[in-house]
Amino acid sequence: MKRRDTLKAIGLSGFGLAVGPVEAAVPPPTPAVKIPGGRQKFEAERDAKLMAEKFFTPQELKTVTLLCDIIIPADKKSGSASQARVPAFIEFMMKDQPANQTPMRGGLRWLDNQCRKQFGKPFAECTGEQQIKMVDQIAYPKQAKPEMSQGVAFFNMMRNMTSTGFWTSKMGIQDLGYVGNVPNQWDGVPEPVLKQYGVNYDAHVSEKK
Repeated sequence: MKRRDTLKAIGLSGFGLAVGPVEAAVPPPTPAVKIPGGRQKFEAERDAKLMAEKFFTPQELKTVTLLCDIIIPADKKSGSASQARVPAFIEFMMKDQPANQTPMRGGLRWLDNQCRKQFGKPFAECTGEQQIKMVDQIAYPKQAKPEMSQGVAFFNMMRNMTSTGFWTSKMGIQDLGYVGNVPNQWDGVPEPVLKQYGVNYDAHVSEKK
């Protein structure tokens, strides 16, 4: 190699440029998407994409979780909304229906601002008593003051999403006692019908013997 070519190669290498044949970078393989029953591939791919994204900040998610459990707390029969993973459901819905993002985020900020005015700190840092006092001002539309209208609209959305998330979860369905379509247990022809036609199962078995 000539001296001039050597210097040229060194100069290019100093700038991070290859001087020989370069192979195109191969992107990492895309992980396979599991397609559950009843879903099409494009639906499963969209779900996976949305699940990988984040909407709520940690502080927002904390507030959402607190509100969910105020709306549906745990009782002797079932767990709370957060135990039914309702906050995760709301997180998904924010990405699935982007039109809800601005009302949700605006409502959370409104709530924190109101709590700062009344209690000197955001909602998530208030005591349980203060949180209930704040919620009571927006949870009953007919009783709310006009200046609380934005909070009323926000809490209505939170209540609707929390209820939907909880009552469609496994825990919520069990709480309702909903069984759905299950096979019936056949116990034979009812006794009154057998008597009406003068037959019984014991006689039928005896005849076969």
